[in-house]
Amino acid sequence: MTAETTRSRGRGRPTSPVLSREAIAARAMTLVAERGYDHLTMAGLARRLGVSASALYNHVSSKHDVLVLIQDRLNAEIDCSAFGRLPWPEALSAWARSYRESYVEHTELIPLIAVLPIADAPKSLEMYERVFVALHSAGIDDRDAVDIIAGIEALVFGAAFDASAPADIFDPGSLGDIAPTFAQAAALRAADARASADRAFEMTLEVLVDGLLRRVETGETFSPRHA
Repeated sequence: MTAETTRSRGRGRPTSPVLSREAIAARAMTLVAERGYDHLTMAGLARRLGVSASALYNHVSSKHDVLVLIQDRLNAEIDCSAFGRLPWPEALSAWARSYRESYVEHTELIPLIAVLPIADAPKSLEMYERVFVALHSAGIDDRDAVDIIAGIEALVFGAAFDASAPADIFDPGSLGDIAPTFAQAAALRAADARASADRAFEMTLEVLVDGLLRRVETGETFSPRHA
C-alpha cells in the first residue's frame, strides 16, 4: 500500500457525524417525545447525536438555542402558501389547519414553544410576516392583526391537545350524577374522538374567521366588548 493510497483514504468519510441545525432539531424532538423535556440536556443530546458535548456546543450554545431550532423546524412545516393565492379569510383558515396538524403529533412541545420568543428563528419570523402582511393588506389595523394571529394560535394549540386527548376524556366515571345530561351527550364523542375533535376545531375556526370577516366588512371595531 502506497503512502498516496493511505493519504487518499484519510480524506474519506469523517469518523464522527457531521452536525447540522436540522439534525440537532430532529434528534432533540425525538428525545423530548420519548423522555420529556426534563431529560433534554446538552450532554444527553450529544450522546444521541453521537458526538462530543464540545462538538454540539460549536453549533448551539444552550438548551434554549436547541428549543429555538425545534420551534423553527416545526414552524417551517406549516403551509402558508394560501396567502397571496386565496382571499385572506380562506388563507387564514388553511394556515390554521396546517398549523394544527404540525403540532398534533408534538403536543409535548406546545407548552415550551407557545411561550418561546421568536428571536433567532427565521422560519417562524417568515411565517408571521406572511400572515401579518395579508391581514394588513386587507385593511386590518397593525395591533389587531397581531392579536388575530395570537388568537388563531390559541385555538390551534388547544385544538392540537384535543385531537390527541383520550377518547374518554369527558367520561365522568362514578360522578355521572353531577352532570348527567352533559355526560350523556359527551359520550357520543368517544365513539370517534378524533373526528369529534376535528369537528370542534372546524366549527370554532369557522365562527372565528366569519366574525373577523364581518367586522372587516362593516368597519366594526375590534376592541373587546368586555375589556
